[in-house]
Amino acid sequence: MSAALPATPVLHSEWIKIRSLRGSFWSLISVLVLTAGIQALAAAALEPAEEGGLGDDPLLGGFYGLNFGQIAAIAFGVTAFSTEFHNGALRTSLTAVPDRTRFYFSKIAMLGVLMLAAGHLTGLLTFLAGQSFRGHDALELGDPGTVRAVVGCGLYLTLMTLFAAGLTAVLRSGVAVLSILIPFVVMVSFVVGAAATGVGQFMPDRAGQAMMRSQQYGDLGPWAGLGVLALWALAAVLAGWLAVRRRDA
Repeated sequence: MSAALPATPVLHSEWIKIRSLRGSFWSLISVLVLTAGIQALAAAALEPAEEGGLGDDPLLGGFYGLNFGQIAAIAFGVTAFSTEFHNGALRTSLTAVPDRTRFYFSKIAMLGVLMLAAGHLTGLLTFLAGQSFRGHDALELGDPGTVRAVVGCGLYLTLMTLFAAGLTAVLRSGVAVLSILIPFVVMVSFVVGAAATGVGQFMPDRAGQAMMRSQQYGDLGPWAGLGVLALWALAAVLAGWLAVRRRDA
């Protein structure tokens, strides 16, 4: 089992792939730019005393930009994996790393580490950017739930990235995964998840965003909601692992 664990040279090769692919690298950068940038613009456009401009929950409203940044996180997971299925790249990768389990989880680990670092930075800058325009109504990092929300933002983006990466390994098509996931989190989840009860609260984005709420959403508390998203991501990652192991390159 230890022979299949990610090794430093394999992890390094995955980092080189991500760094050298413009689509993957700029998707990672876009997570920070979109989330924090749109949060700052949205907060600046509202009057400091305006209530509910970014939603009913003031803490979650401090991460309004995440609605856009998560699309970049999904694109990062998709593009970093979909390149393996173009022009025989997977065959080349498996020639260099014959152990498919090591290859797959090295790629998953690198995606997770990079997004975890970028996600936590994004969470902190997004929170600070949004609150800087709220005047006396601004929340501070010491207020209840704020640190949890900042950390939760990073974890949320990481799990959404891994969710997208796992699905890409299953479908072997970045276009197909983007065509499914982006409408899923932008439209379907918004409509179905409008109610805090029933199946809507278990949608991956709705459940994961419970970490950034000051008030409980339906039956899910912050960590329970994150756990639901983690199960979605775990299911996708395991399905992707089985697909890489069993299918021809």
